[in-house]
Amino acid sequence: MEKEKEWLVGDFHTILAEGDVWQTGGFPLQDGSFWRYREPNAVIIVRNGILYVRAPLSRSHDKVQILDNAKHMYYSAQPVEVPEDGEISFELDIRARTQNTAPNDLYDGFVSLNLLDFTTGGALDFFVGNDTYASVYAVLQFPGVTVPETDKPKYFCIFREGQDFRQREFNTYRITYNRRNDEVVFELNGREVRRETGVPVKFNQFRIALGIMTEKDITPEGSVSVHGQVIAGEWSPVKVTVRES
Repeated sequence: MEKEKEWLVGDFHTILAEGDVWQTGGFPLQDGSFWRYREPNAVIIVRNGILYVRAPLSRSHDKVQILDNAKHMYYSAQPVEVPEDGEISFELDIRARTQNTAPNDLYDGFVSLNLLDFTTGGALDFFVGNDTYASVYAVLQFPGVTVPETDKPKYFCIFREGQDFRQREFNTYRITYNRRNDEVVFELNGREVRRETGVPVKFNQFRIALGIMTEKDITPEGSVSVHGQVIAGEWSPVKVTVRES
């Protein structure tokens, strides 16, 4: 008999209580310091259960790509465990509005939902800009994380872009992962937009991350990710559904 459990991860009114429900994202560095994904001039508003963040981008990293990409990000304070048998899904509404981003370039500044497995390097994401969104399927080189060996490429990040959504308005995004079947499904407004099978790594748990990001390759001269962009993101609470066989 299939068992289903559902709950919300929200409580954005606690966003300033670090580690209560949410915490500032980032990674420990080799020198013992911690790189925080926090824009110093971000404006945070919580209203009617919705988290709103508006930030002029200013922070960058000249050497480590994953530290350069995310600008302002919150992680769920606790990871969500993946069921051995069955599936888990994460669903929320997101609205993105950007200023001074390069025309027709989603990766110059966007709003994100990230599901991050810091035990394996797994990352399942939606990136949302003014006129384009992308689903992201990846195993990444997170600092301090050991990625399991498989017969496939160890690290990869595959983006798939689309424009069939309500631009600059709220849309509903859903990511479902089935560990037993090694399958990921991405849905937008109740419609399947992507399915990945044969996932090479068994994901164990996900930190939910809500972020403001860029995705611009670091050049030999350093970061080129900041040039006056202003990103505004809005997120509803995240509905988590677990179905076990």
